[in-house]
Amino acid sequence: MSITLAQAHRIVQAGIDFARQEKLEPLTFAVLDPGGTLVTLAREDGAGLLRPDIAVAKAWGVLGLGINNREIGRRATAAPEFFTSIAALAGGRVLSVPGGVFVRDDQGHLLGAVGATGDTSLNDERAAVAGIRAVGLVPETGADDEAE
Repeated sequence: MSITLAQAHRIVQAGIDFARQEKLEPLTFAVLDPGGTLVTLAREDGAGLLRPDIAVAKAWGVLGLGINNREIGRRATAAPEFFTSIAALAGGRVLSVPGGVFVRDDQGHLLGAVGATGDTSLNDERAAVAGIRAVGLVPETGADDEAE
């Protein structure tokens, strides 16, 4: 089971709509399937040159390690040398900051992940979550207030 192209496009558009409503900096979104393959990527006008790579890394990292960005951050803080090795093994496609969000269906099945970047990491994550929720899917970030 995997996220569809139609769902991915709708997540990105809803995330962009959220970002414009909140007056965030220009964002870039990457949506990956459960195997880490890129389904869609969108870079808003004015977003930085490295933003596509960062968006992919945020999504790919959660999928590759099988844990959310919050847990990646905790582990990177607790064992920085280990995290540096993981990031090197992954070709830099693992980041320890919010903005990579698992996408699940209402039964908890993993459909893929969204990576968002361009504003603060927490705002990137908020935009990804808004996009995922807008299409009736379930975001997983590891944040304490996720049920809201």
